[in-house]
Amino acid sequence: MNRKSREKMLEETRIKLITTARKQFGTVGYANTVMDELTSQAGLTRGALYHHFGDKKGLFKAVLKQLDEELDARLAEISSTSPQLWDAFVGRCHAYLEMAIEPDVQRIMLRDAPSILDADHLQNMRLQCVISIALMLSQLMDQQLIKKTSPELLARFINGGLMDMALWIAESENSQHSLYSAIDSLDVLLKGLKY
Repeated sequence: MNRKSREKMLEETRIKLITTARKQFGTVGYANTVMDELTSQAGLTRGALYHHFGDKKGLFKAVLKQLDEELDARLAEISSTSPQLWDAFVGRCHAYLEMAIEPDVQRIMLRDAPSILDADHLQNMRLQCVISIALMLSQLMDQQLIKKTSPELLARFINGGLMDMALWIAESENSQHSLYSAIDSLDVLLKGLKY
């Protein structure tokens, strides 16, 4: 087997494991996912799992990374298609909350990740969100669309609020109703930033 075929086969195996794990983690959760069942569903062996990810936690991190990248891409799409910077910012905040009603986001990102990952990993994920929000806030301040203050501190407030609301939505018995209530409250808060 030539090198290119082997690399392609390794990547296909990795994708199968991540796809199968995402389905399992998203429906039954991390704790209830049995690795023998997961690898069997993927048509692979546990050896393949250990080779690519080391263990169940390593596979979970890969699934979470994939999900996080997809969510980031969706937020970037909002930024690139919104005609106004303010609309992009508000749209991204709304989208973040809307993602909280998606079952795999609820289970993997909002429920399981905080109990599985160490504090440093979680803090790094939060920091990436804060940086992204702070950049947009700084641009909004530069264009005099919102009041001037520390973009980083304001981003930390907004990110913390969004995260808390997302968890509240995910844990709600009626996620859709909770989403509408959260967006309504968020809009009141964000309007207070404008001149």
